[in-house]
Amino acid sequence: MKNRMYYGDNLEILRNREYFPDECVDLIYLDPPFNSNRNYNVLFKSESGDGSEAQITAFEDTWHWGETAEDTYRDLITFAPEKVSTAIEALLNLIDRNQMMAYLVMMTARLVELRRVLKPTGSLYLHCDPTASHYLKIVLDAIFGIANLRTEIIWKRTTAHNDAKQGAKQPGRIHDVVFFYTKDFSEWTWNPVYTPYSKDYEEKNYRYIEDESGRRYTLSDLTAAKPGGDTEYEWRGAKPYEGRYWAYSKENMEKFERKGRLHYTKSGIPRYKRYLDEMPGVHIQSIWDDIMPIGSRAAERLGYPTQKPEALLERIIRASSNEGNVVLDPFCGCGTAIAAAHKLGRKWIGIDITHLSIALQKYRLQDMFELISGRDYEVIGEPTTVDAARELAQDSANEGRYQFEWWALSLVGAKPVGGQAGSRRGKKGSDKGIDGVINFFEQDDKGKSKPKKVIVQVKSGAVKSGDIRDLKGTVEREKAAIGVFITLELPTGAMLKEALAAGYYESDFWNRTYRKLQILSIRDLLGGDGVDMPPQHGTFRQAARQKSTDGKSQQDLM
Repeated sequence: MKNRMYYGDNLEILRNREYFPDECVDLIYLDPPFNSNRNYNVLFKSESGDGSEAQITAFEDTWHWGETAEDTYRDLITFAPEKVSTAIEALLNLIDRNQMMAYLVMMTARLVELRRVLKPTGSLYLHCDPTASHYLKIVLDAIFGIANLRTEIIWKRTTAHNDAKQGAKQPGRIHDVVFFYTKDFSEWTWNPVYTPYSKDYEEKNYRYIEDESGRRYTLSDLTAAKPGGDTEYEWRGAKPYEGRYWAYSKENMEKFERKGRLHYTKSGIPRYKRYLDEMPGVHIQSIWDDIMPIGSRAAERLGYPTQKPEALLERIIRASSNEGNVVLDPFCGCGTAIAAAHKLGRKWIGIDITHLSIALQKYRLQDMFELISGRDYEVIGEPTTVDAARELAQDSANEGRYQFEWWALSLVGAKPVGGQAGSRRGKKGSDKGIDGVINFFEQDDKGKSKPKKVIVQVKSGAVKSGDIRDLKGTVEREKAAIGVFITLELPTGAMLKEALAAGYYESDFWNRTYRKLQILSIRDLLGGDGVDMPPQHGTFRQAARQKSTDGKSQQDLM
């Protein structure tokens, strides 16, 4: 299987049997968006009349009860397994038709499909917060079965703080919930994970320090309550206390002696030396407070508001999958699960409904592993023709203007300006004529790096020569090196003349000149053309390059 990403509604994609046949995935991690920062009561306010949305804006941080939610609810009642339809009907009677119920209905439909695609030995981890976790657990119990809940993991996602919005009249909310379910009660993939002992535990339980090596150790009993085989013997003139027997055969005791593992008490009774550095640590528990949230200056921070630490995903992937297994993230956002899966030698599938997220993932995979879309993995759902690009731009129901813009920017590796991560629409009025930016560095004659930028504008509608004059003004105002105009429609002759008249950007370091204003049509980009500029492209916040232990890049290992 080739690693792949899908653009689109994950419910439609998951229901496609060509994409996802039964039992094809080993591990599923999902972190579905939900705005728990909103007033809790608003989530339960009934929605009716003209104020309700007819079409749910899927995968944004707000959900509404509308036509899509109602249709999905009826489908679940009619076609879902009996326990699922019973649970969702009971929840509607309890909660009513509101944002919370819309969220639960839409999640239930997806979780039904996710269980279908999961292998018998597979696991599912659902990441959520306490706002809806108790309802989601009911849904998960109905779909996976109560006996298949392995544990409820509590992840401490932030340090202590007061909830100022509530006047601090309650405990601080500092944790997320991760539900861990398996498909089958009798067999599932599990690789034990251990965490280090605390310093206090080490000092109390491994209080002896070996003089010659400095190793910490503890002493263990070598006796047993019942005899077993060759265990009734005298060892160096000593016998166990009355009613006790040796726990090991004489042959094993001799091995311990040769290896220096025996410590003798004043009474002559040997005890076994168990070294701290030979112990694996503490078997993972259900409270995870040792994985820190991503700090504001962390190297892995990419500017995505709901980004989770790679260490969190790596722990889940290590525990519940093996190398070569398939990991699926149906709400993949900025691609942390995908990056962690690739880093650990797993195959992966990601799904997201915004081209902004797909673009960010493509940049991340290139920065971290030197992976190129179309060569090292597939992206399914992106336009491959001019007609498909036009269809995307004209899809007003799905904010096609923004989707087209983000997709077009990804073709040249430009960082979107004004894009709201996790949302299907950009910010209006704040881009100042700049849709995207590409960063690069020049060097002066003293060898000092100087940052430069290329600004990008994207147009999906009618274009004219005035657009190029506007771009020229923006380039001058921003002191940019180069301006790029990406257009769905073919440029006019007057536009090409305006661009040519702008002259050139001269790079002393690279000893080259580049057109100051460049026009690229979607036809050009799909044909393989790109921005003519100095190297060292920048992206969102560049993900750290992953290296193997011998210093070679990931691409060298492929």
